[in-house]
Amino acid sequence: MTAVTGHDRAEGAEEPQGRSWDDGLIARRAADAVQEGARPQRPSDDGVRPQAEAYGLPDSPLRPRLDALRELVGLSRARLDGAVLAEAGRVLDEASARQRLSSRHTVVAIAGATGSGKSTLFNALAGVQISETGLRRPTTSAPIACSWTDGAAGLLDRLAIPGRLRRRPVQGGTDVDEALQGLVLVDLPDHDSAATGHRDQVDRVLALVDAVIWVVDPEKYADAALHERYLRPLSGHAEITFVVLNQIDRLPGEAADIVLDDLRRLLDEDGMAVGEHGEPGATVMPLSALTGRGVGDLRELLGRFVQDRTAAMRRLSADVDAAASRLRPVYVADGRPGLGERTREQFTDRLAEAVGASAAGQAAEREWRRNAGRACGTPWLRLWRWYQSTRQLGGGGLDLMAQALAPPEEELTARQRVEQAVRKLSDDAVDGLPTPWAQAVREAAVNGAKGLPEALDELARTAQARAVNGRGRTAASTATSGTADPETKGSADRPVPGAPGGRGARPPRPAWWPAAVLAQASMTLLQIFGGLWLMGQIVGVIEPGLVTPALLMTAGVVGGPLVEWACAAAARGPARRYGQEAERRLREAAAGCGRARVLDPVAAELARYREVRERYVTVTEFSTTGR
Repeated sequence: MTAVTGHDRAEGAEEPQGRSWDDGLIARRAADAVQEGARPQRPSDDGVRPQAEAYGLPDSPLRPRLDALRELVGLSRARLDGAVLAEAGRVLDEASARQRLSSRHTVVAIAGATGSGKSTLFNALAGVQISETGLRRPTTSAPIACSWTDGAAGLLDRLAIPGRLRRRPVQGGTDVDEALQGLVLVDLPDHDSAATGHRDQVDRVLALVDAVIWVVDPEKYADAALHERYLRPLSGHAEITFVVLNQIDRLPGEAADIVLDDLRRLLDEDGMAVGEHGEPGATVMPLSALTGRGVGDLRELLGRFVQDRTAAMRRLSADVDAAASRLRPVYVADGRPGLGERTREQFTDRLAEAVGASAAGQAAEREWRRNAGRACGTPWLRLWRWYQSTRQLGGGGLDLMAQALAPPEEELTARQRVEQAVRKLSDDAVDGLPTPWAQAVREAAVNGAKGLPEALDELARTAQARAVNGRGRTAASTATSGTADPETKGSADRPVPGAPGGRGARPPRPAWWPAAVLAQASMTLLQIFGGLWLMGQIVGVIEPGLVTPALLMTAGVVGGPLVEWACAAAARGPARRYGQEAERRLREAAAGCGRARVLDPVAAELARYREVRERYVTVTEFSTTGR
């Protein structure tokens, strides 16, 4: 049987009949091992049965997972550090690269420690001396590939295996050889080699192959470097992993079974499922590459594995599982983060408290009742109230000055209330949220809160202006000045037309006010008429008769307060409703301001998190490794 280099096959060159190749020592050894009279076989692409893409089928569960992972990475780039998404990006790049290459080939690497016999096994599987063996360590210094069929050049280029290290096996035309059509076997350097470059090559190739055969020997099967650096991190790749216990010819009696059981125990501790009794998992078997014991069984297993044509899909699916497992802390929350109705209501209540909505409503109610008293009160009582207010204004300069100095402290308190409201909202929203997304939500809340106190103050000035009443501030202005900016406080003295309690507007008057005013005017006229009548009798202009004028004057004196009292009682309900309406308007305005600046940005971040969480669920729900 004549062997040809994989490089020549990749180029499509055909060897002339009877002409042998010679590329040095390895080629000569292979030629010596060829039996005379053997008929060469040239598997070609035409002789291979049509095969479907391993992971390109529309109904393949890997396609929606890759699409979801790609969307997940795209949506997360602005919120997560690039190092966090690096592994997921690598998986996507490798999946895209593998999909463009041959789906008719399965790339299997043979890896192992120094002296484990992996090169001997490689030669035994190929049926020809390809990889050099010997006592010198390390023997294998670079990956060597053996391809059973043509068309694997792209895959080998991806592994960066040069043409001079690409070989073809010896095939005898058996059913096992037929089943191995499509296999690309790669012999790797020792993973525990003293040469750092060798270990780097092993790590690089292991990240690209479709499956791996780990060769262990009775002395190093429990090596910590193997289990901690490779088997444990790749525990999710159990379905594409073969672990063979080589050199069993050195174990007497039942020692091989004992070592094999201990090897299965170690794999179980590594988290790698062992496929037994028809269950999916890693294949564990004993063999002796030197004597050939168990090599035929491994060839049969590899034949079925290659013909299944799903190794690439299972490898990529396991890579997606591993990437998703690493991303779990940044996408899976412990609780149910979000903005519930209670959280929104509490935020609105705190903003309403900061803007003084309750005090503004009370001030509007008092102003409504004050207007009712001015319209329905007796003229003498109104004159007395005017005199009292004049005295308070003239002698209260120091008090007004003290009030003018007070707002900075009130402003600080109001700002603290707004900051507390925003902080409490963000704490409730990020409860149980992964750290990166919690940070994004907090930043959205803090950025939205910038200028919120000033916006609320401007809102309060527009909706609830100072009721000057000619001389002083009302309680409404004091309540709403807590969030004022010192540079804009002077603008608060300008009344806003139409605002409750402002100088340019009066509260609405009910229909009974004209009748009450007419009744109060009648009581006043009775007092004046009765007083003039009595005065005329005293002067002597009118004939004496005290009863009638006294009764008229008494009726006016008593009726005036009665009318005022009745009007005050009737005004309580409308005044209360007017104050409640003023409080409601200011509360809704403050809630709208807080919603636009804080709630909506926070809700947008939470919506983005829910979107990426849905993509993450899509990535993980079709997992084939159970992760």
